[in-house]
Amino acid sequence: MRAGFERVAARELGTETGIGTPQVYRYAFDDVAPVRIRLVRQTELDAVARLTVEAYTRDYRLSETYRRSLADVHDRARADEVWVAEDTATGAILGTVWTPREGALLSPVARDGELDFRLLAVAPDARGRGIGAALTEHVVGLGRIRGVKRVVMNSGGSMLAAHRLYERLGFVRLPEREERIEVEPGRFVDIVAFGLDLG
Repeated sequence: MRAGFERVAARELGTETGIGTPQVYRYAFDDVAPVRIRLVRQTELDAVARLTVEAYTRDYRLSETYRRSLADVHDRARADEVWVAEDTATGAILGTVWTPREGALLSPVARDGELDFRLLAVAPDARGRGIGAALTEHVVGLGRIRGVKRVVMNSGGSMLAAHRLYERLGFVRLPEREERIEVEPGRFVDIVAFGLDLG
């Protein structure tokens, strides 16, 4: 794979997750402890929900509706794909990201022939280890495997650290797909969009 990921079939667990057919990918890190990116297991769903909520509420003011949606990992894993970054030395879950099953889309920001992702989250105590970049590059790798023409996502306008990460990885703004939404009565949030062409 051009993104540097290698599928490791020997570590895959068949259907024991109870969610879907799990796949394991390996990525070589030079500056962090070994990290494995794989599909979440049924027994980890609550922990991933807590991680996601903690990662977002630590930095951003969220509506109660959005907070509840962050915690709804069970439904996301049932319908789509929830990936985790696992520290192979300790077994700790360091981060997570959500992608659709092949051929599906998560949000209106995506078009046919694209792969979108949402809810990239890194545990606060794992920040600075390259986990967010690794998860994003994993999604790019999935896009290459699936033969899509572009990877896209949207983000809150205030999530500047995330925007810098995406831009560093080659994503560019897609202003024609951006909007302003009302998240609470009288409170509006700008939603910005990014894309990475894989052609």
